[in-house]
Amino acid sequence: MKLEFDKIPVKHLERFNGGEKELAANMFVDENNKILRGLLVPGASIGYHQHATSSEVFYIISGCGKVICNPTDSGIENGETERLAAGDCHYCPKGGFHTLINDGDEDLIFFAVVPQQ
Repeated sequence: MKLEFDKIPVKHLERFNGGEKELAANMFVDENNKILRGLLVPGASIGYHQHATSSEVFYIISGCGKVICNPTDSGIENGETERLAAGDCHYCPKGGFHTLINDGDEDLIFFAVVPQQ
């Protein structure tokens, strides 16, 4: 099944999971997966959250930013920071916590898959 993100309407998700600004996403959802192309403008973020019932994989298409992740609920201040740029992939396992932050000067565009586990 071919997914053409340019033909999927953009959802504008303000302060997604408590983050800053907005996540703009072309999102396909079925009973098995949530698959999306997301865009974070400079200064935007996806808030620190847990994947209690699913994992998540995302791949950076363009731009750069950082992920703060931690496999426990001990909080963002105790998380590990990973720098990400185009071509990098991040995996958050089921039960893990993470946030994605665009701290660069250009849009951060990524592809993500959240399997419905």
